[in-house]
Amino acid sequence: MGQLARRLGVPDAVVIGLGSMLGAGVFVVFGPAAAAAGGAGLLPALVLAGFIALCNATSSARLAARYPESGGTYVYGRERLGPFAGFVAGWGFVVGKTASCAAMALTIGAYLWPGQARLVAVGAVLAVTAVNLRGIAKTATATKLLVALVLAVLTVVGVVGGPVRLDRLGEPGGSARGVLTAAGLLFFAFAGYARIATLGEEVRDPRRTIPRAVPLALGLVFAIYLVLAMVTLGVLGADRLAGSAAPLVDVVTAAGLPGLAWVVRAGATIAVVGVLLSLVAGVGRTTLAMARRHDLPGALAAVHQVRQVPHRAEVAVAAVVIVVVLLGDVRQAIGFSSCTVLVYYAITNAAALTLGRDPDRRLPVRVVAVLGLVGCLLLAVNLPLGSVLAGFGVLAVGAAWYALRAGHRRPGQRLNRR
Repeated sequence: MGQLARRLGVPDAVVIGLGSMLGAGVFVVFGPAAAAAGGAGLLPALVLAGFIALCNATSSARLAARYPESGGTYVYGRERLGPFAGFVAGWGFVVGKTASCAAMALTIGAYLWPGQARLVAVGAVLAVTAVNLRGIAKTATATKLLVALVLAVLTVVGVVGGPVRLDRLGEPGGSARGVLTAAGLLFFAFAGYARIATLGEEVRDPRRTIPRAVPLALGLVFAIYLVLAMVTLGVLGADRLAGSAAPLVDVVTAAGLPGLAWVVRAGATIAVVGVLLSLVAGVGRTTLAMARRHDLPGALAAVHQVRQVPHRAEVAVAAVVIVVVLLGDVRQAIGFSSCTVLVYYAITNAAALTLGRDPDRRLPVRVVAVLGLVGCLLLAVNLPLGSVLAGFGVLAVGAAWYALRAGHRRPGQRLNRR
């Protein structure tokens, strides 16, 4: 099958994490989250989503350092909880993130050419797949450029946005359920840090690199999100933000600088391209891991002899994403992805609980894992009803297929753990 080359250090891994997260929240999720939270509920929802993401990141980093290979929680679940838990995690990740790839691609189309959004989306999927097939070093280099450009655009919005009315940050409204729903939607914006773990087989010195890169990338993104959430809420107010399709464009317009709108739209496109680039890479590597253990067709386990990338898996992922792009809807894809990915991280935390105490860490890691597990399930069930039904329905279909496949094995034949 071949092995992937270890080429990524801490800076590269952090950049890939940033590229995976920046864009999804800032340019897509703030509006729907504000509508769900109401009033000042957006900021507590963001803090809650960030805290649960930190719990998940801590558990992911511990597990990735122990099992430094491609696949993320698919591998951790198999090793710590058994093959079935690993399969559910892998199935949820691949299906949910495939939907997320389609949502990101359609967002690119909507910004660049609304009249031909699906055509542009297909072109974007083909382009990022071509970059990923050139090798993970090419992915990291391209992501560095995209992250630099996006940070420049977000800095412009943060500096020129105004006037910020601080009284709007404390406007009453919303409910506890609304805050939980908003937090579940905002979690979609943080989920990119898992891309570092799914690239574990390509990271140098993973026991040192992954535990440093994951929380660093997450902390930087949380700080950026918090500042921009305060700016958008303070400038637009809860009601206007809830109805905004492009909050950052509205912020610069409210500041009397409508000429900057095109800069923000370009930045949004660049950001989402960066997210899509890392998403396709991460889903491809989880597909590779599942194919290696025959939970997906074994032909997908091939690694290119020259580029050292899972080329068949990435081409297969791109093909499925294109189908979803041609048939699906952005809002449905985001809600569905949030639900399945929260279940994925619930399994991450459950697996981390089996590691026991970690004398090298000051954090109470077992408590963190419990909080992450409970938090993920709580946010998942409080998402919009359609997202919950679709997400858990697809997970149930996968579980049924797994059980059927296991039942057809020869008597005495067991599912391998590796």
